[in-house]
Amino acid sequence: MGTRASIQLQDSEIREIQAETGFSHNQIVRLYSRFANLDKSRNGSLSRADFLRIPELAINPLGDRLVQSFFQENTDINFRQFMQVLSRFRPIKANPEKNKLNTREEKLKFAFKMYDLDGDELISKNELLTILHMMVGTNISEEQLGSIADRTISEVDDDKDNCISFQEFVKAMERVDVEQKMSIRFLH
Repeated sequence: MGTRASIQLQDSEIREIQAETGFSHNQIVRLYSRFANLDKSRNGSLSRADFLRIPELAINPLGDRLVQSFFQENTDINFRQFMQVLSRFRPIKANPEKNKLNTREEKLKFAFKMYDLDGDELISKNELLTILHMMVGTNISEEQLGSIADRTISEVDDDKDNCISFQEFVKAMERVDVEQKMSIRFLH
């Protein structure tokens, strides 16, 4: 890809990204254009600040959490990493084996990480409350939020450790159409 965002993608890079993510050639080219527009420093990578300039994320109450999901560490991300994260939001096709990044399990892992603020592989009541606050702001009282968090933990926490593990999360989400709810329609 080179160090400048203005450099065009090579066909071989597009084919590799297609195989890895399941995006079409045209989708990759269009998303690269969007990536390049976000890359204000023109260094071929995006920072957290670049993401926070996206209007849809700026108005989303979970925008900060979504942006954090793109970054495994405190480093900027390149186009390929950008596409890997986006691939988790593609609708799952009849043959999901083509894209191992876009399975029900990967979508559930991503959703779980949105709640697991400290990365300890458990969702605590405090983490649940923090996310609920992000989602509803001041529209619900502290007492109501506490009640929702308590009820959620008690209904999902099979091993009674007052936290939700990934396995418990998966079980709780069995009847939820995660494939539909965590899909974004990308450019054709």
